[in-house]
Amino acid sequence: MDSILYYIALGLSLAAPIGPVNAAVINRGLRYGFRHAWILSLGSLLGDVFFIILVYFGVAKLANIPIVQTFLWLFGAFVLIYTGIEGVMTKTNTISRSSKDNNSMFRSFITGLLMSIMNPLSIIFWLGIYGSILASTIHNFSTSTVLLYTGCMLFGVAIWDLTVSILASFFRNVVSEQLITFVSRISGLILVLFGGYFGMRGIQFFL
Repeated sequence: MDSILYYIALGLSLAAPIGPVNAAVINRGLRYGFRHAWILSLGSLLGDVFFIILVYFGVAKLANIPIVQTFLWLFGAFVLIYTGIEGVMTKTNTISRSSKDNNSMFRSFITGLLMSIMNPLSIIFWLGIYGSILASTIHNFSTSTVLLYTGCMLFGVAIWDLTVSILASFFRNVVSEQLITFVSRISGLILVLFGGYFGMRGIQFFL
C-alpha cells in the first residue's frame, strides 16, 4: 500500500511544476470551462502514456536522432505559439460563462495531445524519470507490479490535472471577466515564451 501511495505522490509531484500543459489547462479552463480544460488534460495524459510505452519498449532512443529532435522542437514551438496567441488575443466579450460554446472539445483534446507528444522535454523527462524507475523496479518486481506502479504514477498526474481544471473553471465562475481576460493573456504569453524557447532549440539543432 505504501508503494502505491508513493507512486501516486510521485505522479502528483511530476505534474505540479508549471509548464506548457499546466498553462494551457488554466487558459482553457478560464476561457471555456471545466470540460475543455479536463479534455485537454486527458489529451496530454495520453501523450504521457505514449512516451511511457516508448520508454518501456526502448523506442525512445530514436529521439536522439538530430533530425527527429529538430522536427519535434519546431513543431512543438508551432503548437505552443499558436495556442498561446489564442490566449493573448482573448477579448473580454469573447468569454462566455455558458457551458455551451463553439470551441470544439475534440480540438481541446488534440491540442493537449500535440503539446505532449511534440514536446522534446517530455521525451527527455519520461526517458529520465520513467527510465530510471523502470530500471530500478523491473529486476525486482513482476511485469504486473511494474504496470501497477506505472498506473499509480499516471493516476497521480491525472489527479493534478483534474485539480487544476476544477480550480480554473471555479475561478472562471467567481471572478470578473476582465480578470479572466488578464490571466488568460498571461498564461497565453507563457505558452508563447515556451514556444519561442522550443523554436530556438529547434533552430540550433537544425544549424
